[in-house]
Amino acid sequence: MDWSFVHKAWDKWASLNVGFGSSGEPHPLPLKAALLINCDPTGPSRLLSTIAEQEGIKTNPIELTHFMDFIKRDKLQTESFIIGPNQYVVTSIHENWFCARCMNTSKPAGEGAIVMQTAAFILIALYDGSMGSASRAMVAVDQFVWQLGRRNL
Repeated sequence: MDWSFVHKAWDKWASLNVGFGSSGEPHPLPLKAALLINCDPTGPSRLLSTIAEQEGIKTNPIELTHFMDFIKRDKLQTESFIIGPNQYVVTSIHENWFCARCMNTSKPAGEGAIVMQTAAFILIALYDGSMGSASRAMVAVDQFVWQLGRRNL
């Protein structure tokens, strides 16, 4: 695992895509938060997933364990998951990624999540808004995953 590459790529990507940006207005960047989880879904169950990087959110290991259990149960269409204070329900499932919407948001336009899996990581990207915001978030997620894919990560 080339951790130096992962950290450099994350820092550059997160600075351009996660948070408030230079204007200070709420979330002019595509994502409000992102979390990179180091995991090997084909590895033995005794290997624990770890938080490799996080920006805009502070996730604790217990939350991570519950989320990884959700992924391993593979009942994306019938169960919900929790990240931070929000509960999400999956709205669309694709080969190596899925989208979800927040069930307990107080924001008029809503909140969403994109979860994408690579060979060695799961990227969770959180955004505020609806269709347009989801499209911008997907572009941002795809850019980072492409970088990881170049190194077979």
